[in-house]
Amino acid sequence: MLSKSLKQDETGINLPFILFLGATAALGGLLFGFDIAIISGAGPFLTEHFRLNDLSLGLAFSSLLFGCVLGSVAAGRVTDSFGRRRVLLWVAAAFALTSIATGWAPTFAIFLAARFLCGLAVGGASILSPMYVSEVSPPSIRGRMGALYQLSIVIGILFSYSINYLLRDSGPDNWRWMFASGTIPAAIFFLLLWRAPETPRYLVIAGRPKEARQILERMANTKTADESLAEIEASLADRSNDWRELWQPGIRRALTVSFFLAIFIHVSGINTVIDYAPAIFRSAGWKMDVALFSTFIAGLTNLAFTVVSFWMIDRFGRKPLYITGSFGMAASLLALTLLAGRGAFQGWPVLVLILVYLAFFAACIGPVFWTLMPEIFANHIRGTAMTVPVLTQWVANAVVVLFFPLAFNRMGKVTTFLFLAVMSAAQGVFTWIFLPETKNRPLEEMEAYWMNKADSGAK
Repeated sequence: MLSKSLKQDETGINLPFILFLGATAALGGLLFGFDIAIISGAGPFLTEHFRLNDLSLGLAFSSLLFGCVLGSVAAGRVTDSFGRRRVLLWVAAAFALTSIATGWAPTFAIFLAARFLCGLAVGGASILSPMYVSEVSPPSIRGRMGALYQLSIVIGILFSYSINYLLRDSGPDNWRWMFASGTIPAAIFFLLLWRAPETPRYLVIAGRPKEARQILERMANTKTADESLAEIEASLADRSNDWRELWQPGIRRALTVSFFLAIFIHVSGINTVIDYAPAIFRSAGWKMDVALFSTFIAGLTNLAFTVVSFWMIDRFGRKPLYITGSFGMAASLLALTLLAGRGAFQGWPVLVLILVYLAFFAACIGPVFWTLMPEIFANHIRGTAMTVPVLTQWVANAVVVLFFPLAFNRMGKVTTFLFLAVMSAAQGVFTWIFLPETKNRPLEEMEAYWMNKADSGAK
């Protein structure tokens, strides 16, 4: 479906090669989704094995996310020194090693340490994979190419749900095999990356324009390659990738928008649903087998509507989708709040509303967020600037996941879902007011846009 639509839209590009590059880098999202969600089904068995309370269970779930904070900071800094591809190779190796360590962990402390170290790799992938995809994608298809990353995350989540369900009755060590199975996609990611080149933008940053031009010629015809190289060189001329540049008026404004979007995407509840879906369904009256199967249905819904986003993201643009998705999520969360308030939080209505929530997120929010983040920053500062929203979203993610069991079980369903509904609506309002449309705009134009906004604000 993607290939057919792209061929109709584009001429003069080497579509198979570009798809290979985008899909390879997007596999980092598959590992991201797998490691985020595998603990969803393993959580009940971990609780029994290590005898966890609400807070220690939250720590088991969020330990990976706190590692993601550090991993995203480190990757954002080293990528402009060592390149996107080389650091992604390190990330792939780290995924494999930490998957084995997590499954082996004999104590809860070692389990937490292994998950934290795995988080370093997940955090690195979260900044490098969408950056790589963005930098190898022509403007007119960059939205759909960026959606490959979100699609990979969703496939990783569905893969983990499948593993959870298949291994649910495999004995007392089933949770160990759940985590260890992550070595398989990590090995595939590493092997495919070995065949992929560095991005043209990084090669120009590294002072290797001839190599950059060779890659651009493999991606498109000679004329397009020359034009692309000239745009990249012009945008990087006389620039230094320095943290102090983040405080320049135009860049600071882009950072502010990205900062709030990174908070909203998690305080609106997506990872509480992804991670704690079995617990939510069990609280609705279902047994473990049915809860895990319902979680698998949720994963299928997430995948189906992520595929829908391929058709919509370059057709309708980023901003309209983000607004629609935000208010759709808010409506479904408000309905869950009303069910809980009436004492009717049980059975199929809960599943249906969770699926509606996931549909709006998967079709409108997830793909747009990861496409937008690298799009809104100027070339010369992208590697450093991307650290801010990625770091912020990991901190927000970790805090929400850490305290969700306490909030859900002690403050109650009504308070929890009402808070998430308000945050989803606030995300829609913020997007309406502050987010620019990046559809079909070359990455080199974004610096001028933010500088114009800063100048008009100063006046």
